[in-house]
Amino acid sequence: MQFENLDGMKRTDMCGTLTAADENREVVLTGWVAKNRRLGGVNFVTLRDRTGIVQLAFNDKTDKDVFEKSDRLKSEYVIAVRGRVIKRTPENINKDMATGEIEVFVTELRILNASETPPFYIEEGIDTNDALRLKYRYLDLRRPDMQRNLMLRHRVAKIARDYFNDNGFLEIETPMLTKSTPEGARDYLVPSRVQQGKFYALPQSPQQYKQLLMLAGYDRYFQVVRCFRDEDLRADRQPEFTQLDMELSFVDIDDIISVNEGFLKKAFKEGIGVDVETPFLRMSYSEAMDRFGSDKPDTRFGMELCDISDIVKDCGFKVFSGAVQNGGSVRCINAKGLGSKLTRKTLDSLVEYVKTYRAKGMAWIVVEDGNLRSQITKFLTDDEAQAIIERAEAEPGDGILIVADKNEVVYDALGNLRLEVARRFDLIDKSKLNFLWVTDFPLFEYSEEEDRYVAKHHPFTHPVNEDIDKLETEPEKVRAKAYDIILNGNEIGGGSLRIYNSELQEKMFKALGFSHDEAWERFGYLLEAFKYGIPPHGGLAYGFDRLVMIMAGCDSIRDVIPFPKAQTASEIMMKSPSVVDKAQLDELGITVTAAEDNDEEKENPEND
Repeated sequence: MQFENLDGMKRTDMCGTLTAADENREVVLTGWVAKNRRLGGVNFVTLRDRTGIVQLAFNDKTDKDVFEKSDRLKSEYVIAVRGRVIKRTPENINKDMATGEIEVFVTELRILNASETPPFYIEEGIDTNDALRLKYRYLDLRRPDMQRNLMLRHRVAKIARDYFNDNGFLEIETPMLTKSTPEGARDYLVPSRVQQGKFYALPQSPQQYKQLLMLAGYDRYFQVVRCFRDEDLRADRQPEFTQLDMELSFVDIDDIISVNEGFLKKAFKEGIGVDVETPFLRMSYSEAMDRFGSDKPDTRFGMELCDISDIVKDCGFKVFSGAVQNGGSVRCINAKGLGSKLTRKTLDSLVEYVKTYRAKGMAWIVVEDGNLRSQITKFLTDDEAQAIIERAEAEPGDGILIVADKNEVVYDALGNLRLEVARRFDLIDKSKLNFLWVTDFPLFEYSEEEDRYVAKHHPFTHPVNEDIDKLETEPEKVRAKAYDIILNGNEIGGGSLRIYNSELQEKMFKALGFSHDEAWERFGYLLEAFKYGIPPHGGLAYGFDRLVMIMAGCDSIRDVIPFPKAQTASEIMMKSPSVVDKAQLDELGITVTAAEDNDEEKENPEND
């Protein structure tokens, strides 16, 4: 087939923008053939571009050459047409199309390129293998729902830039090649050819650079920035991702929260047309854990955790009493109205579910009329069983699900069990947008792997003032001036006020197990900078991909990233990472040991 060119066919309109107001206009359109319906002497072709679709009409009585050429059109052919916009008759209006009131009667057709049959349909809501979608990502991105997602992503980024510009922020870029630091996730390393044996790190965030910008006097900074973390992947995590990052000087927590509530209100209104009420609810970390078993609670439904440790601490069920005596707790959730649905098979599957969160098991009590269905009531006195029911506010038809263990295990298991029950029994109102600030996080968390306390956020987070004297004596009790913004159980952003006093920063390093010399070896440039008048400052960074994912109503950030990685951290379409030439390695002074070929794994990633 001989293909044509666009000479003299300059596009005048996009497909999805035409309306009845364009009647009788001559237009030139370009795009891809979505469908071709042949009805005797008339052909109807659906033409698609990123704005939508429009119907083209070809009639053999008007121009036989154009009509015969339209017969050759197949799905995904690239074409240009010239024609006149005509209104459809009332009975032919298609209310399912934005352009359903009109069609374009074609007088000139050029076939610019052909297409083989795609490996999947180029349409919305396809049910096909993720690996196939990633391998042919350029075709996947041609689908209307994916195009809407990326247009929303663009829109939210523009809203962010406009909002922060209007509020006195400067957009400033920070380096991609930086220094590897010991805290946080694994770094992606980049070898230096000029200084062999030394490595740059790709930034996990611009954290230290943005603090230095505050010292430099740029009191309100932001950027939409790429970040990199060498972590295991899941539905909402990628090795490279985007942050909407900001830092402010001479502020307190309320100032930062206020700025960001204003941004989110604007983003949701202008991005997806949803009004968001401010101010958002605030909740301390300890309250979030006690009530929901999570520091990113989904508050769209109830089923909150209930502590029954005091009731069962001396009971005859050793799993309960032993957990309390060993410093742990016994807590439950009330699956309201689900008692009849908690069959033995369902309960057994929930027991296996909590085991994935390190719980040894799950006890249960189903409250029925005048009866309790349970495997543990025989170990409890009537008073103890009744006290549990009253504490859980259980009524006939309810099911009480109980976990006993160390506190962190109980929180993790029950917090996730609560979500699993809500998902299984469709208890979540997906039309809700519940925003929540979680504050007063612990400054440290204990790492059993490293046998020391590590920073829960990062080593530059400012402790709550009244807890500073506990840094060296009771680090587990020190709270941080840190805050996360939560939306429907997703952490969409987080930040803190920063340490701006060199003496306090050295105390922080000491609490983390770094000697004076080690701290200066790793962070000397920052400690040196602290000598020159750094202001009080703080900031916040959004997981931009995750924010757009929620706004788009998607389940995975893959659906809002143009070219994401598979679960194996591989890019199936371009087949990266890949082997490089020995000459390139020699220039870098690097020797690579032989590794097993895992190309098959790259072609068949597990679905997220």
